[in-house]
Amino acid sequence: MNKFSKIVSMSILLSGALYAASNEQNIVDFEKKRISQNPNVQVKDIKIETKKELPLAGWSGYILNVQADVQGKSINAKDILFSDGKYIALELIDSETGKSLKDLVTPNLTEKYYDKSKLIAGNHNAKDKIVIFSDPLCPFCKDYVPDVIKYVNKNSDTIALYYYNFPLMIHPAATPLSKLAEIAKNKGIKDAELKTYETNWEPYFDEKTTDEKKILEAFNKEFKTSIKQEELSDKNLDSLIKKDISMGDDVMVQGTPTIFINGVKDASKQKFETLGKK
Repeated sequence: MNKFSKIVSMSILLSGALYAASNEQNIVDFEKKRISQNPNVQVKDIKIETKKELPLAGWSGYILNVQADVQGKSINAKDILFSDGKYIALELIDSETGKSLKDLVTPNLTEKYYDKSKLIAGNHNAKDKIVIFSDPLCPFCKDYVPDVIKYVNKNSDTIALYYYNFPLMIHPAATPLSKLAEIAKNKGIKDAELKTYETNWEPYFDEKTTDEKKILEAFNKEFKTSIKQEELSDKNLDSLIKKDISMGDDVMVQGTPTIFINGVKDASKQKFETLGKK
């Protein structure tokens, strides 16, 4: 979760789950009033980016672009609200599945996400395209991402898999580890991402580690490389990771792994197994 989302979630919200609304301007006004209750946030502008109808009679989901100053820092963020024209809701849950309807409102991917430099498996020209945002130290990601990579490798002519780094703040060690995987890939090491996920890093360091030297030594030992500290400190790598995270923020990635199948977020995380079959 990004800093803005955390601050908003900690704000003192208006009482109740539903709020009266008569038009889209009321949705914008409500969001401004809600966010402005946090003294650390100064709202500069809020606009409705997208409106999506829901499988709930009369209700729509709204993606809002929020520009604000958070403790003196200018940020751009997105939020989702629901409305039927009369009421506004912060959340809608399917009572049968227990899943949030926010997944139905998440923005779809544009062509810019199919960047050939982000391809880690499969055929860039394939009709079916998978985009995944992940953290190499997220426990679920470590089980899940290798399965996706191996599946695409078995169907490499018909699927393209694009990988974006999304190290979480709760895993400080994930950022340098992500950078090292990028360095290894650029050095021509095959399946650098797959090996990064399949390696057991626990004997060397845990996800809370901030000692880059320890992480670097472990990586060099496991990958049989001789990457230097100055390579890991390259500012271009910082920019690459920040850009990946920004790309995720733009489509409201808030946790890992997040996977998109042909541009649409797959909350089930299982649809990739339907691709590549004749």
